[in-house]
Amino acid sequence: MNSIITADQTWELWTILLIAVLVGFWSQKTRIGARYSAAVVTMLITFTLSNLGVIPTASPVYSQIWNYLVPLAIPLLLFQTNFMRILHESGATLIAFALGVVGVIAGTFIAYLLVPMGDADWQLAGMFSANYIGDTLNYYTTAKTLDMRTSSVLSAGVAAINLMMILYLLVLFTLPSLYKLRRYFAERTEPNRFGNTEQVLLRETQRGGRHSLPSLTMALALSAALCAVSFQISAWLGWPGMAILIITALSVLLTTAMPNTMVKLESTNELGMVIMQLLFATIGASAHVGNMLDAGPLLFVYAGIIFLVHLLFIVVGGKFMKLSLPDIVIASNASLGNPVTSIAMAAARRWSNLMLPAVICGSLGYVIATFIGTMIGSILK
Repeated sequence: MNSIITADQTWELWTILLIAVLVGFWSQKTRIGARYSAAVVTMLITFTLSNLGVIPTASPVYSQIWNYLVPLAIPLLLFQTNFMRILHESGATLIAFALGVVGVIAGTFIAYLLVPMGDADWQLAGMFSANYIGDTLNYYTTAKTLDMRTSSVLSAGVAAINLMMILYLLVLFTLPSLYKLRRYFAERTEPNRFGNTEQVLLRETQRGGRHSLPSLTMALALSAALCAVSFQISAWLGWPGMAILIITALSVLLTTAMPNTMVKLESTNELGMVIMQLLFATIGASAHVGNMLDAGPLLFVYAGIIFLVHLLFIVVGGKFMKLSLPDIVIASNASLGNPVTSIAMAAARRWSNLMLPAVICGSLGYVIATFIGTMIGSILK
């Protein structure tokens, strides 16, 4: 797509993305901004600029953020977390994740029955379900397994998935802010587990963080080292999607082994938050309505049905199983998104105790997605 700022205008793009992040953080000083989070504001800004033709929908800058900065941010967000308590509390999120996976499977069969997609309908069903339980890697792996070789269909499916994903992220960020909805869900007995999101955001914005150059540099060096080791192990295993899980596991081991040292690292959470806000900026910029229309509105409807059934299943099922709304929305993100978007949401909402479960659920989705997608495609064939 042609845009005023082209994909190779690196400095201009970085400037706009960082301004969008700045406006998002600034909005948290207001009651409304704190309620809906900086991530929503940032995504809406870049989504609008992208669809108005100001910035491109794809750029090497976006790839650099996804491939390098986001993995670097994950240890920074986890270095000062109490993992022993979190592991004890992860069961509810895993239950919600299981409900979400069942919802994706049910939604795929319903979409298959309601939306005519031609001779490739069984392949698309397998590919979409694999993407929504895992990620794009599972989408393409399942496509290869089901012998889908039409490049136009593959790219059209990705376009519909990307646009639907940003709309769904906006929904997920909004749900915990609906007070009337929150009344119907269980609240954890631990009084400070989630707290009042708006009050936490306002307080942290006013307080700011502590800054120590040696400790911050040490945190960056440790994070880079963990990423280097994790990506190397992932390459040896021949599984690129495993890198995020390995980064998380090594961060947990390091923090558990040296809790007194890691707690002294200052400003790591703040730096990690800035990077994750850049992630949301790229997500907003990548979702273009024109790309979806070119790909075919039916694919968007197809994806929308899967999302809707999944949401109804996980919300209603979570209500009956007495799960909290934060557990539900993070598990939903981990299912339909990936470990990166789910931990970014947990960090943006200041649900620190849900960051590790978010990565665990998202990584579990990577493991099972291709198998489930292939099975669904084979059944429908």
